[in-house]
Amino acid sequence: MEPVGTVTTILLILVVMALVARWKKEWRSQNYPPGPLALPVIGNLLQLRAADTCKTFRKLSKKYGPIFTLHFGSERAVVVFGYEVVREVLLNRGDEFTDRGRFPLTEKYSKDLGIFMSNGEMWVQTRRFTLTTLRDFGMGKRSVEEWVQEEMGLLLQELAQTKGQPFNPAMLLSAAVGNTICRILFGERFGYGDEEYRRILRCLAENFRLESSIAGQLYTILPSLMNHLPGPHQTYFQNNAFIEEFLARKVAEHEATLDSEAPQDFVDAFFCRMEQEKGNPETAFRRDNMHTMAFDMFVSGMESTSITLRYCLMLLLEHPEVAGKVQEEIERVMGRERTPSLQDRGAMPYTEAVLHETLRFLDLAFIRRRKWDMQPSGFIIPKGCTIYPILSSALQDPRHFKNPEVFDPHHFLDEKGGFKKSEAFLPFSAGKRMCLGESLARAQLFLFLTAILQRFQLRHPPGRPHLDLRPEVSGIMNIPRPFELCFCPC
Repeated sequence: MEPVGTVTTILLILVVMALVARWKKEWRSQNYPPGPLALPVIGNLLQLRAADTCKTFRKLSKKYGPIFTLHFGSERAVVVFGYEVVREVLLNRGDEFTDRGRFPLTEKYSKDLGIFMSNGEMWVQTRRFTLTTLRDFGMGKRSVEEWVQEEMGLLLQELAQTKGQPFNPAMLLSAAVGNTICRILFGERFGYGDEEYRRILRCLAENFRLESSIAGQLYTILPSLMNHLPGPHQTYFQNNAFIEEFLARKVAEHEATLDSEAPQDFVDAFFCRMEQEKGNPETAFRRDNMHTMAFDMFVSGMESTSITLRYCLMLLLEHPEVAGKVQEEIERVMGRERTPSLQDRGAMPYTEAVLHETLRFLDLAFIRRRKWDMQPSGFIIPKGCTIYPILSSALQDPRHFKNPEVFDPHHFLDEKGGFKKSEAFLPFSAGKRMCLGESLARAQLFLFLTAILQRFQLRHPPGRPHLDLRPEVSGIMNIPRPFELCFCPC
């Protein structure tokens, strides 16, 4: 039996080698982008390290060029790495890249609906409604600023109660940021001690880590298999189910009390539009789409902004000279008593530079699916192929940022100390699929940060003079490690 087993093994190896050789010949003959050899079933999983996915992409781009091919399981994907080619994909040829690529973790709840995972006419209608409604309910207007300012006051009260003792601000910052989204969606906020709200925040934080973890990568590559296996990915779906149940209850409450003549928030406005289009079979204004849209806005609006704010506090704690300059600017422009306002941003170039530099540290890989064949740099990308424009490759481009691996606000300051823009600054993506909540996120970051530094000095806990700024997980985005700091009254 042993010789037979040996012969069988050899034959299997030869068959696999033949299939790989044939695939490589076919791929090259059609002038597809080059890339590393992919293994059967798992593709290029072994080349992708969850500890620092961006560095892996950078290494591969040096070997294969700015456009290269990877395999996530049996699915081919093309990675676009470097500012010039990212810009080509997202802006110069943005109309060709409006479709969203596959992301199996979210497909269970999205079902091709909502803001992020829909395509075609469903996405066009959904996006147009979202932009219009956010504008009508105060995105970029005074009402949202007033909501954030009110939340700022409550946040400062909570921070004052820590009395300068070591404190992990993650949950509190997520709750404060999330309340602005809750007001837009439902017209209400939740107390920081609300247990259900706190559980939702914990679920969101855990899911962001899981998306970027090894388990999340495995599910992306082998979703059919992973569905039947235990593991952290099942926790991800359980967390989503809890959030969906909460949102469904809030939506039902709105439906029961809806005044179609005077909609008060995003959910009310969607119900009114549903009534207007109930006879249209092609409409995007359906109950299932509303639930997915509410989920998309709730999830994306909360955790990404609070993560950025946490990064900023960590960076300022490690760079006290930068924090000191921001506080000097706060003292000069608004003093110690007046509530920060968005009108102050124009007079605070250094603070704006600090926030931009913080955002530059986020590594986000947005996904597109091609509608038709194209030939960037002479390569053919086949119809339907998933495209990964790596935004961090623009944010860390040494031709646009002198010291890309160093936290340096001067990347966004000119010789006279004025704020300067950079065309490679793309943390919210670009083109038609760019983040719809960019203006809200930037407003919250400015208002919350200046309010905190107006009242508190940031200090390391006794005996812990340094933080580890390396991300806990690096995949879809960088997740900071848990940390504590002391908010000492000025």
